[in-house]
Amino acid sequence: MNRLRLPRTRLPIDPYIVALVATVALAALLPASGPAADVVGGASTGAVALLFFLYGARLSTREALEGLRHWRLHVTVLAATFVVFPLLGLAAKGLVPSVLTPALYGGLLFLCLVPSTIQSSIAFTSMARGNVPAAICAGSFSSLAGLVLTPLLAALLLGGAGAGFSADSLLRIVAHLLVPFLAGQVLRRWVGGFLTRHKKVLGYVDRGSILLVVYTAFSAGMTGGVWHQVTPGRLAALLGVEAVLLALMLALTWYGAGRFGFGREDRIAIQFAGSKKSLAAGLPMASVLFGAHASLAVLPLMLFHQMQLMVCAVIARRRAGDPSVGRRSGVGARPTEPARP
Repeated sequence: MNRLRLPRTRLPIDPYIVALVATVALAALLPASGPAADVVGGASTGAVALLFFLYGARLSTREALEGLRHWRLHVTVLAATFVVFPLLGLAAKGLVPSVLTPALYGGLLFLCLVPSTIQSSIAFTSMARGNVPAAICAGSFSSLAGLVLTPLLAALLLGGAGAGFSADSLLRIVAHLLVPFLAGQVLRRWVGGFLTRHKKVLGYVDRGSILLVVYTAFSAGMTGGVWHQVTPGRLAALLGVEAVLLALMLALTWYGAGRFGFGREDRIAIQFAGSKKSLAAGLPMASVLFGAHASLAVLPLMLFHQMQLMVCAVIARRRAGDPSVGRRSGVGARPTEPARP
């Protein structure tokens, strides 16, 4: 009971973000170089393939197809994620070079192309007493669509953004991400039960794989000297730009969903699924798409992830405490803590 009476002003500091920051610090102090960099790079490539194999093996095709019945909501979330976000990212190009460097802008634009989250969208939708099943399906569809749309949009939009993207990245995305994902889907009937029984352990495998990807990317950035391009002033400017981006998306998804005639529960699911970006999907994609340039490409995503957790936690708690809303059975039955990436 005491856990449910915590002050509303308490903001979540995701322990996983602490681990990510520690990994970045380790890469700054002890970057992998020479033969060690080759070994770490090979391990990182294998970890990314394993990560997307597990994503594919966990996704229930039957549940995803059943969720298509609420197609208007899912189309709205997909439009927010892969249309509105990229348009805002393109508009931010006017901030180069006065506010953002070309490399930081490339990372910001990549952030706008990444799919939505699944776990944190579900957690905040539940906390706010929204449509949890819709949030589950919307996050799943966004992640699935991102396997195709994120690299295609990156090929279309990032060529001149200073992020080091090349057409060869499309082949790498197919080999390292899409093929393992499809293999997981094919083998799901045989390995699904094992994955369910060992869900907690495999969660550590997921997060450990991403930490390895981050270490590899930031090690390459250190040895390549790319961090000389980033100053404290530029980082502060990036945080300001991301705060504006998040505020715009939160407002557009909430009020836009209302204009489209969605009810309160659906609007909550749309707001939380349509305004977020997935760190778990974005970091491995960036490592494949950008290679040695991935360190600056993922920095905006890492900052945005923690920002969205903190802001959405406040919004979810306020929505849960709305006195005009009575308790409804089956919708957000109890608050859940913000999920990991």
